[in-house]
Amino acid sequence: MKKQITIMALAAILGVTAAGCSNNGNAGTDAGTNSGSNAETNSGSKNGDSGSGKPVELTFWGDWGGEGQKQFETMVDAFNKSQDKIRVKYVLQQDMITKFLTASTSGGAPDVLFWDRWRTSLYAPKNVLHPIDEFLAADGISKEDFYGEALKELTYNEKLYGLPLTVDARALFYNKKILADAGVEPPTTWDELEQAAIKTTKWNGSKLEVAGFSLGDPGLFNMYLQQAGGQMMSEDNTKTNFNTDQGKSVLSFWDRLLNEDKVYKTGFEQGLGEGTDAFVTGKLAMQYTGPWMLSTYKKYGKDLDFGIVPPPVGPNGDKGSVMGGFGLVIPEGGKHQKEAWEFIKWWTANKDNALLWAKTSLNIPGYKPALEDPFFKDDPFWKPFLDTLEFAKIRPAHPGYSVMENDAVIPNLQLFLQKKQSIEDTLEKSQKRGDQLLLDNADVK
Repeated sequence: MKKQITIMALAAILGVTAAGCSNNGNAGTDAGTNSGSNAETNSGSKNGDSGSGKPVELTFWGDWGGEGQKQFETMVDAFNKSQDKIRVKYVLQQDMITKFLTASTSGGAPDVLFWDRWRTSLYAPKNVLHPIDEFLAADGISKEDFYGEALKELTYNEKLYGLPLTVDARALFYNKKILADAGVEPPTTWDELEQAAIKTTKWNGSKLEVAGFSLGDPGLFNMYLQQAGGQMMSEDNTKTNFNTDQGKSVLSFWDRLLNEDKVYKTGFEQGLGEGTDAFVTGKLAMQYTGPWMLSTYKKYGKDLDFGIVPPPVGPNGDKGSVMGGFGLVIPEGGKHQKEAWEFIKWWTANKDNALLWAKTSLNIPGYKPALEDPFFKDDPFWKPFLDTLEFAKIRPAHPGYSVMENDAVIPNLQLFLQKKQSIEDTLEKSQKRGDQLLLDNADVK
């Protein structure tokens, strides 16, 4: 779900964190000692280099280039320096999933794969991923140290296929000056959100100059539905479950904001011009977005005085946000699975290394003990996200869910927001098309 973020002043950040890792023996010494000793013990991985005296060479595939590639290489370098039994190389891959599936049948699979977690239910049935349950048990790593929803997203048929590298969720960003000038506090409920949006919206005749709240992303329907007390799919995870009173509540709320309160205009943000951020330029009072925007917004300093709060609750007090993020997995066709596990464990299940990753990438790691560090505790911008992650839910683990959402729900929601379709027709058409897509994609081939 999360898009790759742009990191400001990366060179300075990497310099500080690399020095911190070097000076703090825990990140390199303790983890490195464990990694090295276990790798030596487990060097009998299939086709391993046991007994050769040479380090085992691992290939790590990912599709993050640019700043993301530098972040990955920082972690790879730190791991390589921490021990002398394993050497990892990051390889940037475009169209990574297609290449991975091809490599899985031709003997060229990588040893470690950067993984968008929602894909697990789609690809685990293809037997291209290796479960890690035995590794986890052998090393005594507790699942309680990770976000349960993130682990659930990496699980299929009660088998765990990786560990979470990042977690994220949407929270409400607000422009402090705009809200203060309007005399309103950051909202905590739908009603407060509506009133705050009304009071912060500015029209000049027929021209919208400042939108009180963004309604530009229909893909957030799942989040609003949770806040309304509903869920996208049935309890048995076979059919849609949004053509309900809760679904109508969401669209009624959107309709009121858009067409009665007129706090937003469809296409408003796109109409500002390419590369223009409505929130940065003071043309948007409130919006839902994720932690990946923190570095971008922070760079504007006093020119953008913003705050963040967890998503406002719905009519009956229900909380809702969608958890996304990435993980690291081991391909079934990898030649050095035990060594690959050592690398994944070092990165994702060690407090110091997870913290190094957080400081390097400005992502929230999936390993909870790292979040107790002052890096997170002393920065008020992180708290709303950490609070939100306590109740955020992953998308339903159905192979056809993403197809259903993208091809059935979102197109109909767009028609609704354009006033081309009623609430009833929108939900009914989304349900009919969505149920068919779920059925068509229920069996992974």
